[in-house]
Amino acid sequence: MKTKSLLLTVLFILISVISCDEPETVVTNYVHKDGSVTREIVMRSSKKSFNVSDIQVPFDSTWYVSDSVELSEKGDTTWVKRASKTFANCDEINLAYQNDSGINRSVGRETQFKKSFRWFNNVYRFSESVDKTLSFGYPLKDFLSPEELLFFYTPWSEQEARKNGPDSLKFRAISDTISHKTDLWMIKSLISEWIYEFSGLAAGMEGIDIAVDSLRKNEDEIVSLVSEFENNFDSLWSSGAVLDPFIGENGYRKYKTEADSAMKIVTEYIMPDFSSYTVRISMPGVLTGSNGFTDSTDVLLWPVSSDYFFTEPYVMWAESKIPNIWAWVVSALFLLFVIAGVVIRGIKKERPNHQPS
Repeated sequence: MKTKSLLLTVLFILISVISCDEPETVVTNYVHKDGSVTREIVMRSSKKSFNVSDIQVPFDSTWYVSDSVELSEKGDTTWVKRASKTFANCDEINLAYQNDSGINRSVGRETQFKKSFRWFNNVYRFSESVDKTLSFGYPLKDFLSPEELLFFYTPWSEQEARKNGPDSLKFRAISDTISHKTDLWMIKSLISEWIYEFSGLAAGMEGIDIAVDSLRKNEDEIVSLVSEFENNFDSLWSSGAVLDPFIGENGYRKYKTEADSAMKIVTEYIMPDFSSYTVRISMPGVLTGSNGFTDSTDVLLWPVSSDYFFTEPYVMWAESKIPNIWAWVVSALFLLFVIAGVVIRGIKKERPNHQPS
């Protein structure tokens, strides 16, 4: 069996694999205070036809759909498809995700809505999450600093603007550092996932527990070996040079079939059929918290790319509040009642007590 190069695998993860046939897609969630959500999908493409298999977010014939054409100053034509539908609750949106037949159908996605009563305010929280790809990868925060994490999740257009702005040297240096660190993060996570898959496939074989324990204890050494000889990974893997130092030549021959099968599984995990898109959220009332970015219209947005949920679920959330006017009125009246009671009591105490003669 010829094992796919790990370097090639990492390269696929580092970039968003966007085919020219896949439309540029933005999905906006207009969240209402009763828990219903109006979703609007806007897709732009250089092709007139929109194939269902190329669409990143599911919609069907129950949506209101319109088509239009945009012409640029250079005369380029862009076909635009808009689709909108109001869902009674998040369960209906999640059902649409479960029945998705588009390019991102293999990736688990879910929305949640929560309303909380806080006397003076009703608090609303909406979130949309994407399931992680690897089960035994490492959190990205173990490799990047808080500043680097923020830049990593920043929309691509904003990253480019910063790298070409007044502080270009600073942000280019941050970008280069992130690239180096994420290489290590991805390779280490792949090795960890491979060890897990290998241990499952070889379970019950003689000596496998000792072999797996050795691999786990020497994971960093395996990562260093793969990183150093990444250009020759295929030949090293086929010869056993990657595993021999840790499980021995006899161990490699004994478990070769299981090791190769585990590598094939991991390769498929980290090269998902996923097309990037953008999520926007508009909340009811006053926004109080979010982990998103704001666009030119002050609406929250998140880019959704496969490397964002490589080892951890990717959760996009926003919170807002709407004042309970009646609670403020009741509280004000109660406060006035208390103050009036204190004042009247004080007046009675100060009034002289005259005895009859």
